[in-house]
Amino acid sequence: MIKHKFEIPSSKINWEGRIISIQPRTRVWRYVTDNRTHYHLGYNLFIEGESCYSDENFSVAISDKQQSKGLFRIGDMLKGTAWTKKYEAREFADFYRAGSLRLLDRANEIFEVKPPPWIMVPPSMQTYEERGARMLSKNLWKTKCFQCIWANMANVEIQWDFDRDIKKYRFETFCYGPKSCKFYKMGRPRAVPYKNRDSALDDGYLDELCTEGRNDDEYLYCGDNDRF
Repeated sequence: MIKHKFEIPSSKINWEGRIISIQPRTRVWRYVTDNRTHYHLGYNLFIEGESCYSDENFSVAISDKQQSKGLFRIGDMLKGTAWTKKYEAREFADFYRAGSLRLLDRANEIFEVKPPPWIMVPPSMQTYEERGARMLSKNLWKTKCFQCIWANMANVEIQWDFDRDIKKYRFETFCYGPKSCKFYKMGRPRAVPYKNRDSALDDGYLDELCTEGRNDDEYLYCGDNDRF
């Protein structure tokens, strides 16, 4: 559990690299087990390349509008600018507020992987919001599900003291994919702490509420007319 940290000065950086995964960028607000609200903010690009901070893999947060315009997908080579994050505990992506995005090379590879995982141009934020998410095993997120467009690492805000508006922060993994996915596992129930009481457990009950509009033999759509 990571508590609030003081603001860290942010600086602008340049980066360049190839996309190895694109996932929705979300914020999840938790309050004991009565509420788990998902806010859909944009996308996280996971990049194999270089930034002025490191030559290791890194992630960059972009907006829904930037993705809609660029239609980025795995294998694309990009360059751009971004800012280092002010709050380490609140933002999973290494860099955010991306700008000056430039496509250097469009991937022409045809992925012949039969889903799962679903490896393609991700859908709109509206699609993610309408589908709803289930908790996903963190080990699966790191491995089989990492390149899937339905996998998600969320920035989680826990309302620890409602009266004084005190929050705690952590990161959690979720899945927006079909309920029939053969890879899917929820993982362990998640403890949700609150001041002066034992932690409550989110054991999957809220998953059913968040995805009640879907069933096991659902069709998947990207946009209004495209089925995949």
